[in-house]
Amino acid sequence: MSVQISIVVCTRNRADSLQQCVHALACVETAHEWELVIVDNGSSDGTGAFLSSLPRRINKASVIIAFEPKRGLGTARNKGLNQAHGDIIAFIDDDCYVSKDYIDAMISAFKADSKIGFIGGRILLYDQSDLRMTIIELEDRFVLLPRTFIPAGSIQGANMAFRKSVLERIGGFDDSMGSGTPFPCEDMDAVAAASWAGIAGAYDPRPTVYHHHRRKTQKDGNDLWKIYDTGRGAYYAKYLARHDSRSTYLAAWVRDAGRGMSYGSVRQRLWHTRRTLRELTGAIRYVVTRLNNTKAS
Repeated sequence: MSVQISIVVCTRNRADSLQQCVHALACVETAHEWELVIVDNGSSDGTGAFLSSLPRRINKASVIIAFEPKRGLGTARNKGLNQAHGDIIAFIDDDCYVSKDYIDAMISAFKADSKIGFIGGRILLYDQSDLRMTIIELEDRFVLLPRTFIPAGSIQGANMAFRKSVLERIGGFDDSMGSGTPFPCEDMDAVAAASWAGIAGAYDPRPTVYHHHRRKTQKDGNDLWKIYDTGRGAYYAKYLARHDSRSTYLAAWVRDAGRGMSYGSVRQRLWHTRRTLRELTGAIRYVVTRLNNTKAS
């Protein structure tokens, strides 16, 4: 029987979270053939020892361990993709715990429409004392049409999946992007690349994970948003550089920036102005980096 779905978990220095993530996967209930691919992205804590202790099969699924020394989530995701055998490749973060019906729900979400090439699932808060961020609680499914602007965050790398054929078509993830690089936006970039290749996607609330991000203070939240704002700017810049998507992304970015800086309280307008400036900084940094890399090659 062929593997129907591969679940890829990329990890770096989160041994405790990873153990809980794997425990949740070991409790999945499904009759489908699946596999678990774990990519260690250069950890220096106890991750290696934990991975060495894992059996070759968990919950009837084969376990594949891979090591990717080059830091960057885009690179790590590509390593997992190259090791995976499933027709569907699902990615969850190492601090996320899947629901027991996760595999059946994800496969059903793809079977519902053969034209759908990628899916984002629901992300709920695991610890209610954590900040209410990096989650998606929507209960209604919606379709992301091809060649349209996809807002950052509408699908998140903590719970997303692609048909393997789609990832192969777009060349996988951009290894210059992702956590561990200056541009943490490899998930949105892959989604947009699929969309602008003419492939429809969807958000479906059925495949659910519980995010245990452990951020408690306002400073924790602000620090993360600053990183995401920079990544969002790089994401926008990449699709502004393309002839086919330029006008769509320019209009969406200008519209969002103008609306945010024009409405709401003074504090809200100031916050949005700072966010837009960070996006611009990320966009400029991305363009400069690409130009330097082009010259070097």
